[in-house]
Amino acid sequence: MEKIVALITACGRGNRFNRGEGIPKQYLPLAGVPLLRHTILAFLNHPQISDVICVIHPDDTALYEEAAAGLDLLNPIFGGETRQASIRMGLEALRDYNPVQVLIHDGVRPFVSKRVISGILEKLETHPAVIPAIAVEDTLKKIGDGKIEWTLERENLWRAQTPQGFIYQDILNSHIAFKDLHFTDDAALNEYAGIPVAIVPGSQNNFKITTEEDYDRAKRMVSFLIHEIKEETRCGSGFDVHAFRDKKKGENNFIRICGIDVEFEKKIEAHSDGDVGIHAAIDALLGAIGDGDIGEHFPPSDQKWKNCDSREMLKIINDLLKKRSARLINLDITIICEKPKILKHKERMKEALAEILGISKTRINVKATTTEQLGFLGRGEGIAAQAIASVIMTTHLRSNQPHSS
Repeated sequence: MEKIVALITACGRGNRFNRGEGIPKQYLPLAGVPLLRHTILAFLNHPQISDVICVIHPDDTALYEEAAAGLDLLNPIFGGETRQASIRMGLEALRDYNPVQVLIHDGVRPFVSKRVISGILEKLETHPAVIPAIAVEDTLKKIGDGKIEWTLERENLWRAQTPQGFIYQDILNSHIAFKDLHFTDDAALNEYAGIPVAIVPGSQNNFKITTEEDYDRAKRMVSFLIHEIKEETRCGSGFDVHAFRDKKKGENNFIRICGIDVEFEKKIEAHSDGDVGIHAAIDALLGAIGDGDIGEHFPPSDQKWKNCDSREMLKIINDLLKKRSARLINLDITIICEKPKILKHKERMKEALAEILGISKTRINVKATTTEQLGFLGRGEGIAAQAIASVIMTTHLRSNQPHSS
């Protein structure tokens, strides 16, 4: 899948905003969490967005770390003296990530919907630049010396919003080429470069919080859109089983269980390395966050996962947990087999899993049992594992219709 990065600008100092005792408006509380966190989550929770990066003011590091705590983001970039300079610096920092497309968004537009983001990405498949926009409804007047000079025809006039979507290399080139000129939004740079910019329908809910009146509106709106933001404990279960096969000439004398190599006279029949402990753990973690199963994320029909190290698969799922604002509390794995014997390996297994998941090994338990020689497991024909995982997940309970607009 092509890499799509969301770049969120959060450098503003809020000259038209006096509330908050000096706290920049992007970090003011909205339904109990920093406003910027709402904005970030809108992109983290979109399935087509690969990564999210924020451009922040150097003085706001502590505020940013609090707003982004527990979220799987690229390292933030310090911005410049203007929004345009800050966006250019953010785009330049993305060179090493080599995105194909980039969405540039204002950190103080917390109500951007999945519909708007998806609409931009769909239009980007056939256009080099796309912005969301709203048709102007009010009559516009040109003022001079406090008097109306003329009335502007509003037909074909639209209010530009963000996120604005671009081919990454195009918008980077435009920002570098025209860095000494002043533009009010990023699309204007591409327009100046002769790159056509298409529009998709925006949303009245996707407004920019610029004034105190906007903030009051956001607080009224969030109580309607988001009934509750809370941390809740979730559990998931997983199970995996693999058959043993005879060892082929030249193969080593080990099988992989819970991330470590265990000496054994047979091998595991599997598409990947057949680590039943990690496979069961992955299904338990996916169950806890409600995101399918191991076969959906690592399909055996995909040769990419042929002989894959299951530890790498677990790392991918652990990153997904962070993206879903979930953190692992504990993991309990039971290995079911007659042989090999697990007891002497349990501590090493816990250490290996703890290192992959970035938690203390005291939060991981590995145990083993047999089927009392019953069934194919009892006959020593295979190995199985079951797992239970508990996570704490930050949940936004939304009313569906308003936020989808």
